[in-house]
Amino acid sequence: MKYHKQLVNAKEIIAKAYKGKYAVGHFNINNLEWAKALLEAGQASNTPLILGVSEGANKYMGGFKTVAGMINGLLEDLKITIPVVLHLDHGQSVESCKNAIDAGFSSVMFDGSHLSFEDNIVKTKEVVAYAKKHNVSVEAEIGSIGGEEDGVIGNGEFGDPKEAKEIVALGIDFLAAGIGNIHGQYPENWKSLNFDVLKNINTAANKGLVLHGGSGIPQDQVKKAITLGISKINVNTELQLAFASATRKYIEAKKDLPENGKGFDPRKLLNPGFVAIKDTFNELTTWFGSKGKA
Repeated sequence: MKYHKQLVNAKEIIAKAYKGKYAVGHFNINNLEWAKALLEAGQASNTPLILGVSEGANKYMGGFKTVAGMINGLLEDLKITIPVVLHLDHGQSVESCKNAIDAGFSSVMFDGSHLSFEDNIVKTKEVVAYAKKHNVSVEAEIGSIGGEEDGVIGNGEFGDPKEAKEIVALGIDFLAAGIGNIHGQYPENWKSLNFDVLKNINTAANKGLVLHGGSGIPQDQVKKAITLGISKINVNTELQLAFASATRKYIEAKKDLPENGKGFDPRKLLNPGFVAIKDTFNELTTWFGSKGKA
């Protein structure tokens, strides 16, 4: 069996998910362990995979070229055959999107939610034009996602169906919209996604929609959102919490102490978190409906 020597863009897998009423998981990565765990879990379960990289995580890992080089190397060395997308998450400028594309990312999000809608349109159009020359898919955003992620702060404004129709006409491949979702952990007083807003945006866009802040939304709400057009679900916090919890248990059991063998070896120290990421991936993709859909 041949394996992919290059990444794919997300256009076809999102269109397929939209038509099939399931959602592809977008899982943010922060290092080699994150990326390797997700690739192995995706390959083992024959599940399409979107690896998301925020601007903060990109800086932490060294830069766009480093990240793209690492992922392409893993695709080859691990003999990955599933479709894998490397996606810039919440690109804050046209320049950042272009830099990611030039480095080899196969998909980008231009997040113009902090701009006026007019400026969002102008800059999204510029990103789309550049991306299409390189066979790269584009995600845009209307409204805003509540909360904070890697310095990106949103007030949680709902998306407008009229704006959805206008921005989709630019040639984007999938659309993020504020529907009451929040980055990070959800507060106790949070009640629900706004399904009326989602329904109206889906009707206007007629294209795969993206649920940001997917960590912590009740399963029944996520499944309902998928029936109303959500075709890509972003997960970050849930992976971080799973990794941290598994690592904490390992250390609290004193397995990292010198007198207990070489448990301090980073390959051993990070392994419980590595396994926890795989377990979380398998659990979430099961109820996203994307498991086995590669």
